[in-house]
Amino acid sequence: MKHRNTALTLVAGAAVFALAGCGTTGGSAPEGAASGGAGDSGSYVTVVKATGIGWFDRMKVGVDEWASENDIDAREEGPSQATNEGQVEIIQNLIAQQPAAITVVPNDVAGLASVLADAKAKGIIVVGHEGAGMKNIDIDIEAFENKAYGAQIMDNLGECTGGTGGYVQFVGRLTNGSHSDWVKGAYDEQQSKFPNMTRLEDPLESEEDEEVAYNKAKEILAKYPDIKGFQGSAGTDVVGAARAVQEAGKADTVCVMGTSIPSVSSTYLESGAIDKIFFWDPALAGKAQLQIAKMLVNGETVEEGTDLGIPGYESLVKLSGFDNVFAGNAGVAVDKSNMSEYDF
Repeated sequence: MKHRNTALTLVAGAAVFALAGCGTTGGSAPEGAASGGAGDSGSYVTVVKATGIGWFDRMKVGVDEWASENDIDAREEGPSQATNEGQVEIIQNLIAQQPAAITVVPNDVAGLASVLADAKAKGIIVVGHEGAGMKNIDIDIEAFENKAYGAQIMDNLGECTGGTGGYVQFVGRLTNGSHSDWVKGAYDEQQSKFPNMTRLEDPLESEEDEEVAYNKAKEILAKYPDIKGFQGSAGTDVVGAARAVQEAGKADTVCVMGTSIPSVSSTYLESGAIDKIFFWDPALAGKAQLQIAKMLVNGETVEEGTDLGIPGYESLVKLSGFDNVFAGNAGVAVDKSNMSEYDF
């Protein structure tokens, strides 16, 4: 039987939640230091991947709250569709308005390099999020470290299964670096802490498609009728797996956990077919970007241990392999008992 009172503890991180690839971040300012700016005058603009998406609607809540809390003109903008061209156009228009800072969640890490160079040439502070490896930014801030995030999921999955039995892992694409890090972190944690669990197969590719995850989960359930767990990486993986588990009448004996958000997975969280989901709060990420921008505008330094005064970002870690990428410990674990707290 599943253990439904799994702890909601979070795992401290030390590297990046790198949704956008890896490499050295090529900002022109010294590590953690501002490249320009003159106090809090001027606006702060967060450029998101697209408007009208639940994730970025939630980020806007944080941007608006930060503006009110700091008595600073801050707002969120984004294209109607998640394109690099749309973000470039917005940033070009912003440069002409000369804001104090631009924060950006990129659709294309490399595609923004030129326009962000133009922004920095005008003395505008630039902060990234989900942008490790992005050039021409001052700081990139990430929510947590990939492998630690995977370990967090495994800690919960291991408790749910009682530390025994077989499990499988899904990734959206086998070439997705962050997904690969998540399943690697989880697998290493399982090997270390749950030796009586067994990964039944190499990670399976869902193609970022719920239907693919569902069909593959059905195949796995038929092939391994005693399986104890599924771990998902793409936002719909756990939904596809939960659907298969529920149809098989195994919601009480198979644990399903992984990355998702409540608006996608709430039905299966409610039924118990999904035990727990993991993500980070875009509202707090929006605040963290803006708080770093404010510090840099004021000539302050961001470094290892910096406290942004935002939950999950109280002690930043500098990420290995990057010049100016920092991460918090902002992972959120949600089950049926607290999913109503997250309206996105």
